[in-house]
Amino acid sequence: MSDFIRVRQDDGVTRISVERPDTGNLISDAMAVELADMIDTAGKTSRYIVFRTAGEDFCLGRDRAGRTGPGPREALDARDENEVVFHFYNAFRRSPAPVVVPVQGRALGFGCAIANVADVTIASDRARFGFPEMGHNIMPTMAMSSGVDRMMRKALTYMIYATEEVDAHTALAYGVVSRVVPHGELEAALGAFTGALDKAPLPALRAVKEFGRHAMTMDVHAATDFARNLHAVINTAARMRPNR
Repeated sequence: MSDFIRVRQDDGVTRISVERPDTGNLISDAMAVELADMIDTAGKTSRYIVFRTAGEDFCLGRDRAGRTGPGPREALDARDENEVVFHFYNAFRRSPAPVVVPVQGRALGFGCAIANVADVTIASDRARFGFPEMGHNIMPTMAMSSGVDRMMRKALTYMIYATEEVDAHTALAYGVVSRVVPHGELEAALGAFTGALDKAPLPALRAVKEFGRHAMTMDVHAATDFARNLHAVINTAARMRPNR
């Protein structure tokens, strides 16, 4: 396992932490592969997953060390290299267990994408979010894909074109985060939210994630039918009854 990644499992909960505070928690491609595998594994058995980082910044982006430098290469090779990032984003989406992310500081590029793809993102009022890719001559549809099912269209295109950092309350309005709390209350807010998850029946936890993953891209009639069937299946399950 990478020296910069910590994972802890207790009481059916997986807690993953990236600990590279001296670099702003840059994430290399090798780390992204490892983290995606951890989320895939944890999603099979955990009630929920907490993904966080150490230090003042949440994540300032991808670590360029070891990546292919500029120069001509075939598009198919480039697509294969980029799959590391899409696989990582989709690990959050495909996990049957909800993934919760607290953001304590700046979340830029890859870091902002993580805030997007999490199921629930709780941000400190000191957090800032941005997509600087266009300012570095990078065509950022990879980053945009993290928000296509999360953010408002005009908000996403504004952040991409402007390349400016926005504050946590703006990110809340844009759909990047779920809640903003005073910086000193971030841990308490995280604990209160995960405490609610601890009390919820496991079938319901997973069904909410399943409905959210699929229903938002359905037409209203299909989403209603999905809700009708899922509601009946889950609420009649033996594991939804007390002491089961």
